Amino acid sequence: MYRVMLVEDDARLAELVMEYLSGYEFSVDLVTRGDLALERFKELSPDVVVLDLMLPGLDGMVVCRQLREMSEVPILILTAREDSYDEVSGLEQGADDFVNKPVQPRVLLARLRALMRRTQAKGGNDSRVLQFGALRIVTSDRSVVWRGQPCVLSNTEYKLLLVLAEAAGRVLSRDALLKKMRGIEFDGLDRSIDNCISKLRRKFDDADSEKIKTVWGEGYLFSPSAWN
Repeated sequence: MYRVMLVEDDARLAELVMEYLSGYEFSVDLVTRGDLALERFKELSPDVVVLDLMLPGLDGMVVCRQLREMSEVPILILTAREDSYDEVSGLEQGADDFVNKPVQPRVLLARLRALMRRTQAKGGNDSRVLQFGALRIVTSDRSVVWRGQPCVLSNTEYKLLLVLAEAAGRVLSRDALLKKMRGIEFDGLDRSIDNCISKLRRKFDDADSEKIKTVWGEGYLFSPSAWN
């Protein structure tokens, strides 16, 4: 059984989710306020967090950021927006995936299973060091050093940088990047990858897009020789 911490103040939705997931390989603990989520997280040590954004006590985005600062636990956000604003903001705060409201329980179950598969696949001792000129990535502690100085990255920025660096010299499409990072396909509208690429370029002095190249019509390419 996987333990889910559901942070949701809608009683009817929470009951629906808890009843559905309990019929499968998930047990669910409910938290109804954002300002209680962090303390309950420490008590419960869940395998995954399902997080609503509109919460009493503390905004869901703030809860997401604070959870990510203390743990690498998978976070799935429930969003009522039809545009990509919540998804982009959530990625920046460290979320791993999203499900739109009104929630379809079978979709939520499939997303949770995918998150658990990716988490297990990443398990074990990943202690690689990737070095490209002045860039150094240490996977054991997820540290990034740029020109001798620690570089602070969000969870999403780190994931994207690592995926690109692991495929250095090869073009990766947006679809491939999203599948590796979140296990979903590119729908032609999601701009989260592009936004994150822009942030990485700013942090690594890549105004000319030489380190992370845009290959028009294809995707992005991490240039291994440009990091000096």
